[in-house]
Amino acid sequence: MDTGLNIIVVEDNDELRDATVDALSAEGHQVLGLDCAEALPEQASWRRVDLMVVDLNLPGEDGLALTRRVRASQPDIGIIMVTARGLPTDKRRGYVSGADIYMTKPVALDELTAAIQNLSHRLKPEAVLVTNPTLNLRRHILHCPNETEVQLSSQESALLAAFGRAAEWRLETWQLIEILEKDSAEDPKAAVEILIARLRKKLLQAGCAELAIKSIRCWGYQMSGQLHLV
Repeated sequence: MDTGLNIIVVEDNDELRDATVDALSAEGHQVLGLDCAEALPEQASWRRVDLMVVDLNLPGEDGLALTRRVRASQPDIGIIMVTARGLPTDKRRGYVSGADIYMTKPVALDELTAAIQNLSHRLKPEAVLVTNPTLNLRRHILHCPNETEVQLSSQESALLAAFGRAAEWRLETWQLIEILEKDSAEDPKAAVEILIARLRKKLLQAGCAELAIKSIRCWGYQMSGQLHLV
């Protein structure tokens, strides 16, 4: 199987962009470098894009806006945000916008390639096994291995998709609050807990134990198994 990914690097620093493109190409990936977000639509027909490496501080449309736009149109794409902004609030905005991984500059190229390798297990798995539940993101339908179909609400679908994209299928409570837009709730944490409880009940009734969501004390939650997104 071809394990190389189709990657777009959006970085306005010419030297850094060229070095990143060269390093990823040497790893066997097909890589295209762009100097701004506005160049992306012109390259839309380049080939199917598996992953994007996006700088936050771009001229014109910034990395956050670009990530939101790409995530909305391509929910299963991998997105790594690379930026000099390292404050917790900056990282939160990056993850909320749709980044899978947020890395603070300077980033060693071997660290970036390792992050891409980690994401590649989701983006190009060896095979889509029948034992892997599948979530249809547009219809909000979960197909379980026992051939049961579960109709989810849009928020339940967003919740499962977020776990499916997360490293080790783990998310902190604050990330879930932001992803589910529960900031304005009277008790944001309780609102997340209620949604997770409802989703757990649906998964249990459908016999989809592969996706059991477990609490991590004083931290967040973790989904038990792999979810295929379509």
